[in-house]
Amino acid sequence: MEVQETRVQTDRVLTIPNLLSMGRLVGVPIFLWLILWPVFGGPKNDGWAIVVLMLSGISDYLDGKLARRWGQISRLGQILDPAADRLYVLSTLVGLTWREILPWWVTAILLTRELFIASLLPILNRHGYGPLQVSFLGKAATFNLMYAFPLLLLGDGTSWIATPAEIVSWAFIWWGTTLYWWAAILYAVQARQIVKADAASAS
Repeated sequence: MEVQETRVQTDRVLTIPNLLSMGRLVGVPIFLWLILWPVFGGPKNDGWAIVVLMLSGISDYLDGKLARRWGQISRLGQILDPAADRLYVLSTLVGLTWREILPWWVTAILLTRELFIASLLPILNRHGYGPLQVSFLGKAATFNLMYAFPLLLLGDGTSWIATPAEIVSWAFIWWGTTLYWWAAILYAVQARQIVKADAASAS
């Protein structure tokens, strides 16, 4: 959810934006099954895996846009949206790395970023704060990666579009990875400012 409007506007659970986020979460195990099935001797389902990723990207765009337009920004939505983003990134990394489509060192760079963010949460919790809101930069980074992964999967094929898809996918991967870490550093700076302000007010 973008940073333009993060104030909770409703306590309702069953809103269209929340249902879209829930649907995105349901798609995570489906995607993993589709992409990993060939590893266990099943047929390739890359086409359907790409469709699931594309639908995830569309719903990711729509849930935030509709929540703001319809005044349906909820606390649940603020939790579900980034959770779905992270799970899709993690599941895609696992699937593509296991299939040896994505090099392990790229996966390590992105997973290290997730561990870095996770290490900040106990510090925020000690000062009475939950996870900080997702920034526009963080959302842009996720969008880049979610565009990159389907193209990378498409590039693993043998059709005429495989080579250009692979080239474009790597452009998105590098740009998305850079933005992903940049957003993490800004997240850490924001967390530090909050902790310092909290310590100053307590003294």
